[in-house]
Amino acid sequence: MLVTIKTEAWKLKRYHMIWAGVLLMLLAVLLTVFTTTALDGTVWTFSHFVEQVMKENITTIFPMCIALITGYIINREGTDDTLKSILTIPVSFPAMLLGKLVVCGLLSMFLGLASTVFTVAASFLLGFSGGTLPAILQAGLQITFNCLFLYIAVLPIIAIAARIPNGHLIGAVVAFVYGYGGMFAAGNMTLANWYPVTASMGLVGYRSYDEAVHWNPLICMFSLLIALLVSAAFVVTTKRSASKKTNKKPKQVITKKGW
Repeated sequence: MLVTIKTEAWKLKRYHMIWAGVLLMLLAVLLTVFTTTALDGTVWTFSHFVEQVMKENITTIFPMCIALITGYIINREGTDDTLKSILTIPVSFPAMLLGKLVVCGLLSMFLGLASTVFTVAASFLLGFSGGTLPAILQAGLQITFNCLFLYIAVLPIIAIAARIPNGHLIGAVVAFVYGYGGMFAAGNMTLANWYPVTASMGLVGYRSYDEAVHWNPLICMFSLLIALLVSAAFVVTTKRSASKKTNKKPKQVITKKGW
């Protein structure tokens, strides 16, 4: 399995889709910056800016982003016609799929680090107060691990989409709706603790200082554990073979007799 993970990690350098994910992380920060221009009386600080970036990532950007990138990486083996060569060696498709999912979990943390860099840079450019070193370290941990937990929350959708040829686009759309549903789940703390997308917020202590926010870490952890087990079940039972290309026989041209 370690060899499979290492091989899949080496393959990442040929995927330009990863840079699209980095740009989407930048987009989440830019969307948050645009909201700071609204003169609604809100006093913006570094911590408040970080929270709004996390909210933008959770509800609109990251679930769709990681589902699209992971599905694209899985689907490339079929579009590049390399799956039939891989399956000739003693590596099953579920094992290969598991290796890709582990690597994409590490990729989600990389995107979280990229989001942290963009967030800190934008905060300093806008001159928000409170950007101390402990606050920056806390923001980095929260954003990075929140991206990892969001990846686990979206993992069942990715695993189901992996069963469908070219299903990464469908998975991205479903993941976007799934993430957007977190806005409605956040209105009820009981539902927010159980809903996997918002449960990721509870595990990183999103707005835990607010008296109206009551996270239950055990329920949040249990919610993501269920998502992980469901994903594992789909991965283990996934079966795919290399698609066979059918060669079309050339049409026989019947020559007419006589003049």
